[in-house]
Order: sequence, then C-alpha cells, then structure tokens
Amino acid sequence: MSKRDFYEILGVAKSADADEIKKAYRKMALKYHPDKNPGDKASEEKFKEAAEAYEVLSNPEKRKRYDQYGHQGVGGASGGGGGFSGGGFSMDDIFSQFGDIFGGAFGGGGQSRGGRRVTKGTNLRIKVKLTLEEIASGAEKKIKVNKFVSCKTCNGSGAKTASAVKTCTTCRGTGHVTRVTSTFLGQMQTTAVCPSCNGEGQTVTDKCTTCRGDGITRDEETMTLNLPAGVEDGMQMSVSGKGNAAPRGGINGDLIVAIEEIEHPELKRDGINLYYDAYLNFADVALGAQIEVPLVDGKAKVKIDEGTQSGKILRLRGKGLPELNGYHKGDLLVCVNVFTPQKLSKDEKAMIEKMRDAENFKPTTGGKKEKSFFQRMKETFTGGE
Repeated sequence: MSKRDFYEILGVAKSADADEIKKAYRKMALKYHPDKNPGDKASEEKFKEAAEAYEVLSNPEKRKRYDQYGHQGVGGASGGGGGFSGGGFSMDDIFSQFGDIFGGAFGGGGQSRGGRRVTKGTNLRIKVKLTLEEIASGAEKKIKVNKFVSCKTCNGSGAKTASAVKTCTTCRGTGHVTRVTSTFLGQMQTTAVCPSCNGEGQTVTDKCTTCRGDGITRDEETMTLNLPAGVEDGMQMSVSGKGNAAPRGGINGDLIVAIEEIEHPELKRDGINLYYDAYLNFADVALGAQIEVPLVDGKAKVKIDEGTQSGKILRLRGKGLPELNGYHKGDLLVCVNVFTPQKLSKDEKAMIEKMRDAENFKPTTGGKKEKSFFQRMKETFTGGE
C-alpha cells in the first residue's frame, strides 16, 4: 500500500509556512489523540500518521528532500527508515519528541502516556565519500563512530545496584507534579515536570562508578551502512537509533549520513545524466572514426560519422545513473570537440595551406542555418538529434 502525501495528511498546501504546518499538526493531533479516543486503533494510526508527516515537514532539510524525492528521499540509509517513517517509534516516542505541541492539554510537554519523560539521545552527523561507481551501483560502507553508548557496567540504569533505583517520592513515579492555584477566575490546575527526578519517575541513590549515574559512556562502534544507488552530493540520510544513547535508558538518537561525491576524472554529472567531452582530431571528424568513451562500469565504442561537426552531442541511452530508489536510468551525453593543434611543423603547415582554399574546406551549411550549441542541447534532452 502506497503512503499518503504528507501535505495531504495535514491538510496544508505545499507552500505552507512553518506556523501553518505546526497549527495543522496540532489540530490533527488533538483530534486523534489517544486520550480522546481510547481503544480506537484507527484514531491511533491517524495520530501516528500525522506525527510522521509533521516530523518531516517541520524540518527544513527533510522537507526539501521530501519535496524533491517524495517518500524515498526521507527513507533510511540502511533499510531501517528515518524519523517515524521506519516504523521504529512508539506512541511514547511521539509524545517525547513533540509533547510541546500539545501544551498542557494532555498532561504537559515532553512526557509519555504514562507521564514519565522519555529522553532522547542527540543525533550524530557523519560524512561518507562515494565514487561515481559506488553511486551507480549502491555501496556498503563500514564505518567507525565514536559515540555515547549504554553503560555496560550498569546496563544504562546509572545505578551501582538494582536496589539503588528508587521510585521518586516527589511525583510517586509519575514524572510530573500537579499544582492547584486560586485565581479570581477560580481554581486553576497546572501540570509540570517533576523537579526531583526531571520527569523520569525514578531517582538513583547510589550512582554507578563507571558512568557516574548518567547511564552512558563514550565508546567506538563499528556499523555497516547500505547506501542505495542514485544518491547525490549533499544529500542527507537518517539511520534511526544509531546516534548517541540517551541517559538512563532513553531513546537513542539518529545517525545523519551526509553524502559527499568524489569527482570523477572524466565524467561530469547532472542529476541522473552523465557528460563526457570527446576531443578528436580533424581527420577523425572529417573521415569518420570509432572511439572509446568511458562509462561508470567500463567503456563503450561510439561511431563518429564522416563530416561530424564540432559540438555535436551523441546520446548513449541508459548509460547514466539510476534514479534514487527508482527504475529509470539517465543517459551518457558525449559532446564532440575538434582539437586544434597549437604547434605545427613546417611540412604540416604547408599541407594545411594547400587545403585552406580547397572548395570542400570552405565552411558551409548546405543552404541551412547551422543549429546553435544550445539548440542541439535542447534537442538532445527532448529526444531529437
């Protein structure tokens, strides 16, 4: 089943600004909030769907990738999915990340359904360099990342022993405290994060000596990234849960992978199309020849017809790059350039002087106006020659 358009889910136009998107999400979230629709699975799914849409459209970088590539542009780099799109987030995660959207309407921001605050580790950002060959076929990259991981001594609890973890006496394990104040309008009830346990609902009486009660330590992790074919320079991909670990058993952050394309020595890229400048001597274009041009996965032989003009563009269909998560492949466009020697011997000059005034060496268009370089480029893209 194909996924719905994120703008359609929130009921906003593609030109909507950040405030319009936030207001639309809040309206949807309040309408389908689990506390207002207990036991209603359909409402819960719509609530998650709205959260996924907001998670992408509220982030300028993710929104730009989504506008350009659709759902594939915000998918995971290793099959796990990015953000909520990988399905790895629970309802508690949504409340933790977007709790501030609801304000005090459902028990305060940054809290899970049970009231306890669910902390999330920070995201990590790395740069991965790829050759054009790796971009064409997809690549598996093993990387080492220095990051915060769950403390092995205390299993991330931050406590020296299991008995050192106690239920917070201030909030009685709920993670929040409720205050009632009297105003001229009557009594007002407000809910806030518990100041004693910072919303976690638990306190540690005897801290782990390794992590000093944080539940996380620095370590190096080796991981494998499966990068899809067709990625572009500057593109960012999110790997859910591979960022820094959160203190005391929270949710791991994400790993943001930025793609850096290594320039190819001969081929130039424009989207899914590739370009190659072929430099030929006068004899080759005048008499015709067969030349070899580079591909990302080898070489191809190309026929140069007799009398080919400098600037002619030859198209090799399907010899470009694949679309990201698609089935279409671009083309290789070969631009013919005639090489003019800068130094000639006395005999060479004499030979060319004899040809200078020959009838066949006089520029002619055969009664037709010669097409400009830009016209030829346009015809190449529209399928003409």
